[in-house]
Amino acid sequence: MKRVQKPPPFLLLLLHIFFLSLLPLKAATSSSRTQAKALIHWKSSFHNSSSLPPHDDLNSWSLTNLDNLCNWTGIVCDHNTKTVAQIDLSNFNITATLIQFNFTTFLNLTQFILYNNYFRGPIPSAIGNLSKLTTLDLGYNNFGEEIPAEIANLTELGYLSFYGNYLRGTIPYQLSNLQKVQFLHLGGNYLETADWSVFSGMPSLTYLDFSWASLDSEFPEFISKCSNLTFLDLSQNAFTGQIPELVFTNLGKLEYLNLTSNSFQGPLPSNFPKLKHLHSAENNFSGPIPEDIGQLRELQYLDLRNNFLNSSIPSELGLCTNLTYLNLTSNHLEGKIPSSIGQLRELQHLDLQMNSLDSSIPSELGFCTNLTYLDLSSNHLEGKIPSSIGQLRELQNLYLQMNSLNSSIPSELGFCFSLTYLDLSRNQLSGSIPLTLSNLAHIQSLDLSNNNLNGSFPTEIAFPLLGNFYLSQNNFTYNTFVGNSDLCRDARGLSRACNSKKNNRKVIIGVLVPVCGISVVAITIALILMFHKKTKCALKKINSTAQNFENFVSMILQEEVKFTFGEVVKAIDDFHEKYCIGKGGFGRVYKAELLSGQVVAVKRLNMSDSNDIPAINLQSFENEIRTLTNVRHKNIIRLYGFCSRRGCIFLLYEYLERGSLGKALYGVEGVTELGWATRVKVVKGLAHALSYLHHDCSPPIVHRDVTVNNVLLESDFEARLSDFGTARLISANSSNWTHIVGSFGYMAPELALTMRVRDKCDVYSFGVVALEVMMGRHPGDLLESQLSESSKSMEDNAELLLKDVLDQRLEAPSNELAKAVVLVMSLALGCIRTRPGSRPTMLYVAQKLSAHSLPSLPEPFGMLTLNKLMGI
Repeated sequence: MKRVQKPPPFLLLLLHIFFLSLLPLKAATSSSRTQAKALIHWKSSFHNSSSLPPHDDLNSWSLTNLDNLCNWTGIVCDHNTKTVAQIDLSNFNITATLIQFNFTTFLNLTQFILYNNYFRGPIPSAIGNLSKLTTLDLGYNNFGEEIPAEIANLTELGYLSFYGNYLRGTIPYQLSNLQKVQFLHLGGNYLETADWSVFSGMPSLTYLDFSWASLDSEFPEFISKCSNLTFLDLSQNAFTGQIPELVFTNLGKLEYLNLTSNSFQGPLPSNFPKLKHLHSAENNFSGPIPEDIGQLRELQYLDLRNNFLNSSIPSELGLCTNLTYLNLTSNHLEGKIPSSIGQLRELQHLDLQMNSLDSSIPSELGFCTNLTYLDLSSNHLEGKIPSSIGQLRELQNLYLQMNSLNSSIPSELGFCFSLTYLDLSRNQLSGSIPLTLSNLAHIQSLDLSNNNLNGSFPTEIAFPLLGNFYLSQNNFTYNTFVGNSDLCRDARGLSRACNSKKNNRKVIIGVLVPVCGISVVAITIALILMFHKKTKCALKKINSTAQNFENFVSMILQEEVKFTFGEVVKAIDDFHEKYCIGKGGFGRVYKAELLSGQVVAVKRLNMSDSNDIPAINLQSFENEIRTLTNVRHKNIIRLYGFCSRRGCIFLLYEYLERGSLGKALYGVEGVTELGWATRVKVVKGLAHALSYLHHDCSPPIVHRDVTVNNVLLESDFEARLSDFGTARLISANSSNWTHIVGSFGYMAPELALTMRVRDKCDVYSFGVVALEVMMGRHPGDLLESQLSESSKSMEDNAELLLKDVLDQRLEAPSNELAKAVVLVMSLALGCIRTRPGSRPTMLYVAQKLSAHSLPSLPEPFGMLTLNKLMGI
């Protein structure tokens, strides 16, 4: 037998190495297909998303396209291994979870971006296996539960964002182990305060955002160890205490600092030499504005409003020559406006209102030729309006009301050609109105009331865009408007002057009325014929759209919801009348008690039998409901979801047993349970709800219909704002057009002119509701006096005693309750001001109502008048 010779050992070793070298190639090929299958499996768990743009869909994620993984939408491969290196599905409107995502299949992933989708559920701890990640962005989703501590295993991370989710629990201290992270964004969540002392410094960190995170500790001390920070945002939390001295000395590279809406105390932080933006509004900072603020030569934006800063405005502020925005509103500043402010040649916005400044207006302001907004109102300024103000050719808003300015209106004011809003009311201005004001072709609102002006109004002046014009409480003569009757408004003694051309107007009216009448009839007939034809097409389109919606049993339901729409329908016997608990002009509300014991409210909005819902609005309505399901606030009703069935839209809300505020206010509860403390609590809750919608939601949400009937009450009388969003369904040419702008008696007056809904419309409606809650009746007389052309009606209301205006069913409040009621009433009166720009923001109102200490009463409660409250 022939003996087989064994190969030499070194040859066996070479063969072994050869075969091993082939393994990575095989593994890579296998891994690529494995990854493709894993992505397809994950995609199968996605909810259908009708709003995906055609060029961004995920059709490429297919079993028929397994070998083309590197060309799939949202996928970037490593050039060498041909395996997935990056997954970027930002802005895809995907509704899904990460539970079905196989993290172990993508261990070489370097970027994982799911920004701005509808991902929900927990962030799995398995995410800590992606040890090569440099970018992780899960911002603007619906992720819940806690931040997994395993994130700390991602030691290569340079960018980490969880912003805008519903994450809860404490911030894991292990995050500070991410020594390479430069961008850390945890804001917009519901986090709990951590033990900051166990956090280590993060030497690479340049951007840190904890805004809107529900944190309530003192200043996080680990931040002072992050010496490379250039951006720090701690706004909209409940941080307390003083800013540690170490922050001043260690954060020398800081360029952006936002501390807005917290409860920080002590001296104002200022010693940051490279600072460009300083936002410290809505806090409890006290003491003087530090003189060394002049060393911040790169400062561009300074907002210190609504604090307790005192002393004077330091002249050193004029050294901050790069300032474009300066707001010192609502502090306790005294003394003069420094002339050095004229050195701020880049300044565009200057707001010093609601202080105790008592000097003259410096003529040097005329050097700030880039100013577009100037507000010095509600101070004690004296002397004249400087003629140099005419150099401000870009100025659009000028508010000097509620001061002690005297002398005449300077003719140079007419050279501010861009002026849109001008308010000089409640001063001691004298003389006649200068002819040069005719140059103000863009003026929309002009208030010269409550001065000592006299003479006649120049006949050459005609403001083509003027919407609001106030001249009451002056010394004008009866012939003030002779020759210019178009400008008749509410000035004293103008009735005869306006009647001086009465006969001429009769002739004009006698001709115009018949002509206009015939024109209106003709146009109406044409419109009816046109809309009748369009209505048929619109209804067909609506029905078609509704049928598409009905392909889904339920849409956009919250993750926590454990019931189906079918169960709801069964619980109310297919919308039987006996389950109806409310009827409105645009739908009905039903109470559904489910088998699980849960109770929900169902609002049914009819579509198919209404000409008021154009088909084009259905998609925008669906998008808005998507937004509303993400709204989480203790003072806003929970919206569980949105369904469509049988030509109707259904909104599913949580059910509150007490019902509406209106029901409680005007029922037995109004006397027995709605005491002053409870009413203040209700108003505060409503203020916080609207502040959240206006300032926390992106984009901001305007409610459009704030009334006592759209505020619901929990068992402990916590207010819950409800019933918003439906107004977008109705078109402007609808017979129900009033729903666009809200309910009569609560609508802002500017809507009658513009029909444009803005956040200040909500502010006005809030003011009406707050007054109604405190007065125990609708404040219609007060609202009418605000708009009335009769100066006497305004005078009479202004001199009303507060104690006589409040709900007479209750005993007058005393002690701290009296202060709280006065604060609510003064804020409410500010909210119903005719000029939208003079109303406060809901953020300001909410902050004032939540202040730790209430302002002292200017005089005994029983002697307070409404006029006094308007000045608080």
